[in-house]
Amino acid sequence: MVALRLIPCLDVANGRVVKGVNFEGLRDAGDPVELACNYSDSGADELVFLDIAASHEGRITLLEMVRKTAESVTIPFTVGGGINSLQGIKDLLRAGADKISLNSSAVKNPSLIREGASQFGSQCIVIAIDAKKSNTYANQWDVYINGGRIKTKYGVTEWVEKVVELGAGEILLTSMDGDGTQKGYDLNLISTISDLVNIPVIASGGAGSLKDIEEAFTLGNASAALLASLLHDGDLTISEIKKFLLEKNMNIRP
Repeated sequence: MVALRLIPCLDVANGRVVKGVNFEGLRDAGDPVELACNYSDSGADELVFLDIAASHEGRITLLEMVRKTAESVTIPFTVGGGINSLQGIKDLLRAGADKISLNSSAVKNPSLIREGASQFGSQCIVIAIDAKKSNTYANQWDVYINGGRIKTKYGVTEWVEKVVELGAGEILLTSMDGDGTQKGYDLNLISTISDLVNIPVIASGGAGSLKDIEEAFTLGNASAALLASLLHDGDLTISEIKKFLLEKNMNIRP
């Protein structure tokens, strides 16, 4: 059985790690390279580095920052933000990233998923999905792009099925309603998608307590839990979370 993972997320804008609530009200949370090193040293299983303004501002992720971060950590590392071509994927992998996260560009050009998976392997292609509860239909979610600014034509389940068919190796599923609130993951959303696909699903958006993280795994059936505010603000540490989960007899690396 594959071990469950704890993954700190470094949302970066203007060269700094930032964090907000519901994708708004961003505040400074520190230096990305320094935080990445701290989390790597403290026992995180992986890292996610997202240049959250890249797609909106129409630029690529800063390669130099990626190089510095990748050189400084000893765990797998996913990079996303403004990646819209095979060359962009190749450049980031060469800079040291282990996986590439596609979001807006995948919606605008789904063939990029298939081409990326074919050339670099499905294990390198993570599809990030920003989901928001539908105002029209109960128990459904809409897919948003460009940092949560634009609603797409896709419902979450429809889009997930499509990206899996195209060769995605993993899904990073963020609840926009829960993002930064620390009120718990959207377990209904997570379990719906985890039960729908046979590739790993990373739960994102809303972690506020040890119980929330436990439930992402036990009730949401997630393969990994993405953590941001909870760690950046010093409310919990990776070691505290792992100790708690191990005491619950969960399959997580010490």
